[in-house]
Amino acid sequence: MKRYLCILSVVLLSFSATAAQSMRTAFVGARIIPIVGEPIENGYLLVHNGKIVETGDATDRVFTADTVLVDVRGKVIMPGLVDTHSHIGEVAGADGSEPIQPEVRTLDSINARSASLQRAQAGGITVANIMPGSGHLDSGQTLYVKLRDGAVKIDDILIYDSDGRYMGGIKFANGTNSIRSSGKWPGTRAKSAALVREQFIKAQEYKAKIEKADGDESNLPARDLAMETLVEVLDGKRVIHHHTHRHDDILTVLRLQKEFGFRLVLQHVSEAWKVADEIAAAGVPSSIILVDSPGGKLETTDIKWENGAALEKAGAVVGFHTDDYITDSRLFFRQAGFAVRAGMSRDAALYGLTMAGAKMLDLEDRVGSLEKGKDADFIILSGDPLSVYTNVLETWVDGKKVFDRSDPDDYLLAVGGYGAGNDRIIHIDCFDGDIGGQHE
Repeated sequence: MKRYLCILSVVLLSFSATAAQSMRTAFVGARIIPIVGEPIENGYLLVHNGKIVETGDATDRVFTADTVLVDVRGKVIMPGLVDTHSHIGEVAGADGSEPIQPEVRTLDSINARSASLQRAQAGGITVANIMPGSGHLDSGQTLYVKLRDGAVKIDDILIYDSDGRYMGGIKFANGTNSIRSSGKWPGTRAKSAALVREQFIKAQEYKAKIEKADGDESNLPARDLAMETLVEVLDGKRVIHHHTHRHDDILTVLRLQKEFGFRLVLQHVSEAWKVADEIAAAGVPSSIILVDSPGGKLETTDIKWENGAALEKAGAVVGFHTDDYITDSRLFFRQAGFAVRAGMSRDAALYGLTMAGAKMLDLEDRVGSLEKGKDADFIILSGDPLSVYTNVLETWVDGKKVFDRSDPDDYLLAVGGYGAGNDRIIHIDCFDGDIGGQHE
């Protein structure tokens, strides 16, 4: 009898959760920071079926009887944060003898049960661009993910485009990370650029052969996974996320972008303040980090907190990233705080944590702001987002709560040290404990 009662209770709980998800929910009384539009001091956020229905002033708003009201007075609500450069999920750095390997997929290397994803949720991050390492000129394909609740496999966090393809970019790098002096490795900055240029010329030729074949399989070139990926880059279907630090390396990337016309996001750009006007003139966005490579990478010697302010002044789009664990995902807000302290405007800094990142990942129509029709990805804060005393209280993805600081297990994820949450156990009390599992 115990077994059947347990099954019945699970069914009832599942039905209840489904019913709750189908109801309209209004978060009322918070300061709403929509990012697109002015803040609303006594605002509300109305969500339904995982989407944002509307935001507005709650003072005279009357809600229908089928709306669940959540009192969030004294709190702040803003969109979920978008991390444009992360290594959560225990992704292994691309390795091997080839300095350029576009066929390598982050998709095949992520542990979706890693507690690092949950720690990112604790930091208010709802979307992340997960990358392979930067030890190659091209380390492979990146992956855009939604940090949804209860992920147990990679499929649970994938983001798909309108054609049903999972979304991601590709990681390139220059500078000292990718310079080695043996075998096929470049050894110098000039040779690094030459190798990249050579591969893009091959990709152009591969594309031309496919177009010339005009569907005739007998005339198609032999399938080449690396060339197929680079053709996607040339066609604008895949964005290059380019690790680069020094001003001369930044200009080399811009030179290659102009030559081959690929879409580009500059990552790190430690010396952006030296070439901010050139970056802006190229119309290329930058994802910056304010504290980079503690312990010593010579390329970051001239990094400045003023990077954000310099790029903003020049008219460039600026976003932020963690490069987790360079910056712990739970401390992502500090990037914007440092930037504002160094002269960046508050509005641009908050935009950089949200909407700018969404644009860099081609997700601006779905996330990054609290607008009607967008995914209900948002965070509830205890106070001002740029205050070091503010905590992320709750994180919601697609209208479902994925982090709650008041929950003891989630609290551990928020405040624990390196590896917090790695030893969490999922207990199911049914069947006298016969079912259980390790949650890494």
